[in-house]
Amino acid sequence: MRASFPPAARLHRPSEFAAALRGKHLAKGALFVVSTPRQPRSDPAAGARLGMVIAKRMAPLAVSRNAIKRVIRETFRQQRHELPPRDLVFRLHSRIGPCSLRALKTQVRSEVEALLDRSRR
Repeated sequence: MRASFPPAARLHRPSEFAAALRGKHLAKGALFVVSTPRQPRSDPAAGARLGMVIAKRMAPLAVSRNAIKRVIRETFRQQRHELPPRDLVFRLHSRIGPCSLRALKTQVRSEVEALLDRSRR
């Protein structure tokens, strides 16, 4: 199966983000919290959808915010076909300390993979 990330696999409206953030927390790691809405979606055939909240306050450098988003998107894209049909919002809840971009990407990838595994259940 070819992994893709079409527009239908993303959250677009602020109301979708708000419903997920008000919903239940599926998993929490050192950097991220994964949330989903309490109500199931009306169209489960579309598959899992992704939303990200990466605040400037938590990651002050634009290059680090963009790297975090790229890694989350890529990991989600590769595992999307294995996930249940629900909206997932990744929210950065810990401040990113000074580190190399390579180390940041490695840390984010390992945590996102672990959180996606936990949210699969």
